[in-house]
Amino acid sequence: MREHEKTITEKKRPGRETVNTGKQEQTLYCEESRIECRLKGLGEIEIVRVCNSRDGNYTHWKALIERYHYLGRGTLYGKQMRYLVRSEHFGWIGALSFSSPAWRLRAREKWIGWNEENRLKYLNRIVCNSRFLIVPWVKVKNLASRVLSMGMRQMKRDWAEQKGVEPVLVETFVEKGRFLGTCYQAANFQHAGTTQGRGRQDGGNEYALPVKDIYLYPLYSDASKHLCEGQTKGVAEAGVPSDWAQEEFGNTNLGDLRLTRRLTQMARDFYAKPQANIPQACQSRARTKAAYRFLDNKESTMETILSSHYQSTMNRIKEEEVVLAVQDTTSLNYSVHPATENLGPISSRGEEVIGLMVHDTMAFNREGTPLGLMNVQCWARDRESYGKKHQRHKLPIEEKESNKWLVSFKSVVEIQKQCPKTVIVSVGDREADIYELFEFALEGTGSPKVLVRAEHNRSLLNEQGQLWGYINSRPVSGIQRIRIPRKGNQPSREAELAIRYGSVELKAPIGKRVKGTIKVCAILALEENVPESATPVKWMLLTTIPVNTFEESVEKLEWYARRWGIEVYHKTLKSGCQIEQRQLGNAKRIEACLAIDMVVAWRIYYLTKLGREVPDVPCTVFFEEAEWKALVAYKTKSPIPPSNPPGLREAVRMVASLGGFLGRKGDGEPGTKTLWLGIQRLDDMTAMWKVFVTELTPHSLSPPAFVQ
Repeated sequence: MREHEKTITEKKRPGRETVNTGKQEQTLYCEESRIECRLKGLGEIEIVRVCNSRDGNYTHWKALIERYHYLGRGTLYGKQMRYLVRSEHFGWIGALSFSSPAWRLRAREKWIGWNEENRLKYLNRIVCNSRFLIVPWVKVKNLASRVLSMGMRQMKRDWAEQKGVEPVLVETFVEKGRFLGTCYQAANFQHAGTTQGRGRQDGGNEYALPVKDIYLYPLYSDASKHLCEGQTKGVAEAGVPSDWAQEEFGNTNLGDLRLTRRLTQMARDFYAKPQANIPQACQSRARTKAAYRFLDNKESTMETILSSHYQSTMNRIKEEEVVLAVQDTTSLNYSVHPATENLGPISSRGEEVIGLMVHDTMAFNREGTPLGLMNVQCWARDRESYGKKHQRHKLPIEEKESNKWLVSFKSVVEIQKQCPKTVIVSVGDREADIYELFEFALEGTGSPKVLVRAEHNRSLLNEQGQLWGYINSRPVSGIQRIRIPRKGNQPSREAELAIRYGSVELKAPIGKRVKGTIKVCAILALEENVPESATPVKWMLLTTIPVNTFEESVEKLEWYARRWGIEVYHKTLKSGCQIEQRQLGNAKRIEACLAIDMVVAWRIYYLTKLGREVPDVPCTVFFEEAEWKALVAYKTKSPIPPSNPPGLREAVRMVASLGGFLGRKGDGEPGTKTLWLGIQRLDDMTAMWKVFVTELTPHSLSPPAFVQ
């Protein structure tokens, strides 16, 4: 070997030095003079692959990078590949290395157009150019960009052959203030944005690293298309982004970006341990104190916190043809925390039972999958006027508690304007049988539809008489079988309903005759052959949607049956998220915390239903890589993850099994309770998995690569 082909390292004396490799002392030489010439003066440029640490050229690569690269060798993560750059006339003049890409990069994901499903699916097709060096005494114009171009072509072939994965995109980072990135620009790398100064090990959000420019090099002209293939329609858009907490809360305007970051972190913590109190969920004294400060902040109001989630809900609504906006009222009991300020009575027992009232509207698709909250109202009843219903009877509806139905419907009207291709139907129980609600819904074109269960036997126009008598006299249009869910001590059962329907014109209530009449359709469902111990089903539905056939009437009954979903949601909120156990001192803090808990409860319920609606999509649409790998490792008792993630239904059932779901033949699908219990155990498993994988078995981060 010629002297100029040997490793070049720091000169300890002119022309000669030694490097201790741990095996034997090697004599190394370097060029003493500055090399300045045209590119062709270097002769042929060759990119030489360094196969592994046993390769003789590895010593050369290590010495060059350790001495002349400002970061040194450092630690290369995941899959790795190294190269030396050799000049025909001057020997080793540079070095490169490639390794696995960054786990998350907001600018990169935006450039590609990734959702979470495709990020997890195609991340292994991105390669990071982690080191690049031209030795400092070689000053040749266009050499760096030439070497980069040659290196990209060589790496593309070698990576596909040796790693079993064909790369599509190369990423690299250039420290701002230290380098201009000129050679990368000349080699056709594209500037995509900047980092935040965090790095892989910044678990404490310290942002201690220098900010770097992000450059991307497409190995194909349509690299973005390659990396976005096979997107699961209706799931990615349904709201499963790279970070669910960022998607639901990231656009919240709290006046300070730090507050928004704190909000998203609290959401992640609450979701990971839904039944834990705040100190247990936050897991450190500093984060606990920060959470309490956030709840105390004057900007942290319920409406502000939920504003970003409302927008995400609307985006999911746009993907549906029909959406059911289900309204309901529930109470939060804080009687066991009597020192809490600004509460009010929530039952007929007055001051003995105190708390807050909540009226919320949840969007469901026709399959019953919750799409998110559309409106939330929370208030404490006035202690002075509570129990004096007779005094409120003559008040206008704007001064009554029942105005909550109109407030919610008006918020749905605004969403309907933004979703003109979606039919939104406001659904309510008997408490929603309010004349003003129908009147408002029929005022203009393009408003959401209304579907409520009748409470009053209203008077009809002309000779129709009363509502119940008239519809009951109509002929039976058909028999429909429905499944009645379990309630209290009564088991679930199948009921046969005789269906009648008709168009009616309702008179205004006494005292409101000047308002005129309203035209709606009524559907009556009466159960026949009722079991002895069961309460018969007897539904009278009123709707602003035309009903002209038996099939249309059955469809509206099925829509109303979806109202039960909001009862399940409230149970998840109270039992799963333990909102009534929050000891926060006053109603303002409770409302801010409630806003976060409500979205967490929706997320749990959403996962439960999505596993049934699209069971075969990869679980990566909902679970992070470490989560599903930890879950599979625990269930299979094997530390080596499979090459493909399990389906969503399978993963949901595995999580539910951690919470007590047995999965027997007659058990059906898991519910929210076993799921929220399982999520808590999965969070601990995932944390331990990350420790073991990082420290002991880094190969388990990815399944074994296929090598030809």
